[in-house]
Amino acid sequence: MRFAKEGYPFIMIGLLISVATWLQSTTLGEWSTILAICLTILTIFVAWFFRDPSRNIPSGEDITISPADGKIIAISEIDEPSFFGGSCQRITIFLSIFNVHVQRAPMAGKVTHRDYRSGEYLAAWNDKASEKNEQSSVGISTKHGNILVRQIAGLIARRIVTYPKLNSDLKAGERIGLIRFGSRVDLFIPSHWKIECSVGDTSIGGSTILARPTPLAN
Repeated sequence: MRFAKEGYPFIMIGLLISVATWLQSTTLGEWSTILAICLTILTIFVAWFFRDPSRNIPSGEDITISPADGKIIAISEIDEPSFFGGSCQRITIFLSIFNVHVQRAPMAGKVTHRDYRSGEYLAAWNDKASEKNEQSSVGISTKHGNILVRQIAGLIARRIVTYPKLNSDLKAGERIGLIRFGSRVDLFIPSHWKIECSVGDTSIGGSTILARPTPLAN
């Protein structure tokens, strides 16, 4: 199992403390054994949280794949001024602490927009989280048009990591970042693109097809 590099310090600290507690448990008594068991379980959970499994990336340039694992909680037409400069469609994905938290590029293209904003830590399913919470946005110019991935911190999350730099080229499904613990990812696409998912669907980052580019109507 591969792990996100950001998780290794947490995993190693948990492992060292767990081992030290187990070594002391033979002399400190029953309570120390119980503590060692709890710390071991916590370390396993932390390692599992930072898992970064390989994904089978669908082939084709006319598909938009999910940037994150989670549950689709909203699909709406909104105004996005920072990159689209107007109306677009937004697909909102909620990530629980049990989901993989590595994000991936929905399509191949060039990073032409980067923006980070500090903010609040409202629950990720709160619609206002998209405006008020800590967030990092990556705008990608593709051959079919612009798309935007926005990583949004949740109630527990306190750290967003975004990998690609401005003007870098991305492949579809390439890892673009990580959010620690519960969070949310918004995907913005042009208004005329065809949505191929529904509210309540479960998405797999790098694998599930969420939309397809379509030409503008005359």
